[in-house]
Amino acid sequence: MFSRVIPVALAAALPLFASANTLPELNVYTHPSFAAEWGPGPAVKEAFEAQCDCMVNYTVLDSGGDILQRLRLEGSSTPADVVLGLDTATMATARQTGLLAPHGKALEQLALPIEWTDSTFVPYDWGYFAFVYDTEQLPEPPRSLEALINAPDDLKIIIQDPRTSTPGLGLLLWMHSVFGDQAPEQWQKLSNKILATTQSWSDGYFSLFMNGEAPMILSYSTSPAYHMAIDKTDRYQAARFDEGHYLQVEVAAMVKTSDNQALASEFLDFMLTPAFQTHIPLKNVMYPAIDLGDELPNVFDRLIQPASTHYMAPEAVARERKQLVNEWLDALID
Repeated sequence: MFSRVIPVALAAALPLFASANTLPELNVYTHPSFAAEWGPGPAVKEAFEAQCDCMVNYTVLDSGGDILQRLRLEGSSTPADVVLGLDTATMATARQTGLLAPHGKALEQLALPIEWTDSTFVPYDWGYFAFVYDTEQLPEPPRSLEALINAPDDLKIIIQDPRTSTPGLGLLLWMHSVFGDQAPEQWQKLSNKILATTQSWSDGYFSLFMNGEAPMILSYSTSPAYHMAIDKTDRYQAARFDEGHYLQVEVAAMVKTSDNQALASEFLDFMLTPAFQTHIPLKNVMYPAIDLGDELPNVFDRLIQPASTHYMAPEAVARERKQLVNEWLDALID
C-alpha cells in the first residue's frame, strides 16, 4: 500500500470533475439466482447500461423473502430503486409496506397463463413448482402429491422454508390448494421424508441435490430445461403430478422513495423487451413473460405440462399465510 501527494489545486478540482462524469445509478434488490454469473443479471445489466447510460448495481439477498424483509427493515430510507424477485405469493405483503410505487403501464405485451391487471408489480417470468428428480437415483418417481406423501420413508426429499423462500411458500400453497383442511395431516406424513429444509432454493439445489444428497427436490417444472440445453443431459427431470401444479409469477416493482423514479420506470419497461426476456429461459430457467416465438429454446417443448393449474390470488395468500405457516410448523414438530 502506498500514498501519493496530490497538488492542492488539482485536489480541489477532483470532486467537481468526478461529479460531472458520474453516471446515474440504479440500485436493484434481487436474489442469487438472478444476479449470479450464470443467471440473467450480468447480461441484463450490460444491455440496460448500454441503453440508459447509467450504472446498474445489484444488492443480492438470499431469497425473495429476504428482499421483502430488507425492504421492511429499511423503510423509507432504503437505497433500493427497484425490487426484483418477489412473486405472486409475496405481492400483497410487499404492497402493504406502502413503500412501492404504481408503475403506470398498460402491460399489453404480457403472455401469462393468467390475466394480469396489477398496477404496482410488473411480471418478468413465470413457471410451475414441481419436484425435480435424479433419474439415476430414482428411475420411477411418485406421480402425484398423494403418492409422494405415502411413499416409503426411505425416499428423501429436499424442500425450502416457506418463511424465507418463495418456492417453499409455493409448496405450502400447493399443499393447501390440493388438500385443504387436511394439509396439516399430510405434512405430518411427509415430514419423515424431508432430508433438509433449506433457507433458499439455491442452497438446496446446488449444495445438496446436485451433490446427490437426495433424489428429489422442490424446484420448478422448467429446471430440466437448463440441464438439457446447457449440461446436455436428460438425467434431471420434473415429476408430473396428477393433482396439477402451483403457478408462480415473478415480479418487480419501483420503490416509492427512490430518487431515480424515471430510471426505475425505464428499467421496468426494459424488462418486457426481448433484450431482457431472451435471457430468462436458460439463465433464470423460467418461462418468459412475453411471447418470444422462435427464440424460446426448443427444450421447453419437452417440459411437463400440468394437468391443471393451482393458484391463489395475492390478497388471499396474505390473509392465510400466517396460519398456513403455523400449521406447517406444528405438523413438522409433531
